[in-house]
Amino acid sequence: MADLTQQEWASQLDQDKDAVILDVRTQEEVDEGYIPGAIHLDIHKSQEFINEIKKLDTDKKYYVYCRSGGRSGQACLIMNSLGFENAYNLMGGFIEWKGPSTQ
Repeated sequence: MADLTQQEWASQLDQDKDAVILDVRTQEEVDEGYIPGAIHLDIHKSQEFINEIKKLDTDKKYYVYCRSGGRSGQACLIMNSLGFENAYNLMGGFIEWKGPSTQ
């Protein structure tokens, strides 16, 4: 897992054409806005979250975010324990995100 600043996360994401964005917030939070193209997997739905993560390709790079960076950090740790080597946590989370979003 790597914790990336907002700028590092956005820069790497821009340069990575095979990037997968994961939004691990609740549905209510997603309804308030999200990063376009993100896959929504609510980390609070523990077993469902793990089951869905296991379906993903471990060879891809995953850019993970939540509201403030805590849950996405946990998600990255879970992903690492399941064999994902490239999981990047957005420090500061969506509340600090300056990139494009859908409201």
